[in-house]
Amino acid sequence: MNCKNCHTELSKQDDYCKNCGGKVIRNRLTFRNLFEHISETFFNYDNKILRTVIDLFKKPEVVIGGYISGVRKRYVNPISFVALSLTVGGLYMLILNKYFPNAMIEMSSAGVEQQEVIAKEMVIIMQTYYSFVMILLIPFYAIISRLVFVNRKEYNFTEHLVMAMFMMAQFSLVSSFLNITLLVLHLPSSILGSASIFLQMVYFGYCYKRLYKLSIPSCILKLLFFFGILLVIMILCVILGIIMALLFKDSAFMQDIIEAQKATIEAQKAAMEAVKQ
Repeated sequence: MNCKNCHTELSKQDDYCKNCGGKVIRNRLTFRNLFEHISETFFNYDNKILRTVIDLFKKPEVVIGGYISGVRKRYVNPISFVALSLTVGGLYMLILNKYFPNAMIEMSSAGVEQQEVIAKEMVIIMQTYYSFVMILLIPFYAIISRLVFVNRKEYNFTEHLVMAMFMMAQFSLVSSFLNITLLVLHLPSSILGSASIFLQMVYFGYCYKRLYKLSIPSCILKLLFFFGILLVIMILCVILGIIMALLFKDSAFMQDIIEAQKATIEAQKAAMEAVKQ
């Protein structure tokens, strides 16, 4: 018998290939072993995804610092982790659109009537360009964190980019599940918006504190500096995005982007329907 992955010859008692490490599969595919494989992949504590999510809460300096220093097998790499968070985030946006259509407007406007028009524009941008916004935020976060820690030489810009990938993906994953759960429990959406910003600040501060071994006062100052810069940039980006959307909404390039995003949403919707069936 040969390994189905690398074709190395195996002995009858082998459970794993000695060359590539692949598991030896002897039985035909059935619903039972397919379910077992899915359960093992996503819910087993020893799998990379769950281990990465848990350890990014328990010891983020081990996950992020470990990857930067060369530990590449134990945890999900940052690019794959971002891709996973974008997929989950896309499904989250789909659920919001279908079951909670007014939630994002309420979260954005925070119940202030004068902000409703701006909030609606922000929602349209997020719904249409969700993946692009998320990806663009990562280098922004890396630039800001490098500026905040400009006097510290432990990490270069590329390493700050890795930090931003892990932290942004982790927060996006957890907040997507948390927000849906809270909406199902009928918690006011305006509270969700404020809580989300606060929790993001707390989590980012916690990660930077562990990575840089900061004292609590120093961590708070760095965090306020970080989100002060981020707030200014985000306001400018939202204004620029609204202007660009209004000026170029009928251009062929913008239509292509919108169609590509719609195709992604439809694919995610089809995946959800398949799961329901």
